[in-house]
Amino acid sequence: MLSNFFSALRPRSLTGLMALAFAAVALPLLLGSVGAAVQMRDLAAASERLVLNGVLATRQTQAIVRQVAAMERAARLYQILGRPPLLEAVEQNRRALDTTLLELVKLPGDPGREQLIASLRATAEAAATATASTASGVSAGTVRQFTEMSRAAGDLSRLAADQTQRELAELRGETERVRRRLYWQAAALLPVTLGLILLFTRLIGRPLGQIDAAISNIGHGELADPIAVRGPTDLKALGRQLEWLRQRLLEIADERNRFLRHMSHELKTPLANIREGSELLIEGAVGGLAPEQREVAGILRDNSLRLQRLIENLLSYSEWQARRGKLEIGEFRLRPLVEATIESHQLALAARDIRIELDVADLQLQADRDKLRLVIDNLLSNAIKFTPDGGTITLRATQEDQRMRLDVADTGPGVAAHDRDHIFDAFYQGVTPAGSLVRGTGIGLSVVQEFVRAQGGTVELAAGEFTGAHFRVSMPMVVHADGVESQPS
Repeated sequence: MLSNFFSALRPRSLTGLMALAFAAVALPLLLGSVGAAVQMRDLAAASERLVLNGVLATRQTQAIVRQVAAMERAARLYQILGRPPLLEAVEQNRRALDTTLLELVKLPGDPGREQLIASLRATAEAAATATASTASGVSAGTVRQFTEMSRAAGDLSRLAADQTQRELAELRGETERVRRRLYWQAAALLPVTLGLILLFTRLIGRPLGQIDAAISNIGHGELADPIAVRGPTDLKALGRQLEWLRQRLLEIADERNRFLRHMSHELKTPLANIREGSELLIEGAVGGLAPEQREVAGILRDNSLRLQRLIENLLSYSEWQARRGKLEIGEFRLRPLVEATIESHQLALAARDIRIELDVADLQLQADRDKLRLVIDNLLSNAIKFTPDGGTITLRATQEDQRMRLDVADTGPGVAAHDRDHIFDAFYQGVTPAGSLVRGTGIGLSVVQEFVRAQGGTVELAAGEFTGAHFRVSMPMVVHADGVESQPS
């Protein structure tokens, strides 16, 4: 139920999902920034209040000290001179002192300060009254009152300073607490933000990765797996279009393979008749032939054999494309397989006086025998095609660790630089050598690469040891049915 609720809230488009991602990632940062701003504002306000109250309290306590001193001085002068304006000055200073004390009460401070202020107000009023009622000299009681007022003014000044120090200490403590709180908020926001970034990266990146993988598979011709894209609606629609394209390409590939199979089978029957007829002519079954006639019959036979191999390549390629990845693993010896393949080319080799240098170890392999035979056959056919008359073809096979290495090299012109990057591409045709009567289909080497890779091996165009083309095949001695190399025990 909860999953359905969140699924209903998920945006249906990529744009909506990206907008939600930006909002979700920005929201914690925004909340953190707002919270930090509020706390900093409160700290600033507390600092402002502390400064203002401290300044006011300092000014008022200083004014109280001055007013108490002025009141005492006016009282003493009045007792000496007896002039009425001096008595009025005493009363004015008392009223000013009383006003200042009332203003000081309004400021925050120690609760004991109010009692001290009340006592000072009462003492000031009593001292003023005593001064007005005394005709000569300041009595001892009045002196004590002014002394108490001075001491109380000093106490108020100290209380104000102590209050300022306490509030300053509290402000420092609050600042430290806010700093730690902001630090932990930032520490908590970091994994949350990273988690949201990873979440939305996965939500956005997964369908994009599926689309990228699907396009890559289509580009490499890997069409076996269906394409299913999960994510926003628009990306799902794109995935459905790619799936339609995959199915259409499969249909086209099936049509092509059916065409190749049908055409190959249709060509094999008349070609077999041509080959058998030419062999009968050469053998003299229908009468003797002149040397020129025998040469023509030999040309017909050789080229019919070449065409037969090309048709076999087409059939093998078509069959492999139709059921890619299926291997028929069996145990066999390599050298008899190589010798049988050479024997099938013996007529072409003899006709052009091409010599074979054979250095093949008699290895015991566990692989697909038919596919390996076709690999050797295609490499040998390619070497015969490009080797000049009287040339040499080298076949070597050795074991390196748990792998077999097969080298097929010729003394032909080699592979042109502009063909090297495409030599294994299906249906790619390089330059046909002079004197060759049959142009290839361009799939021989691609079949070699397909069948070698299917068995966990590699094929490459080596350089440096031979003057002509040098192909090197490396594959495991023991191949599993899925084409994975078996690890030695």
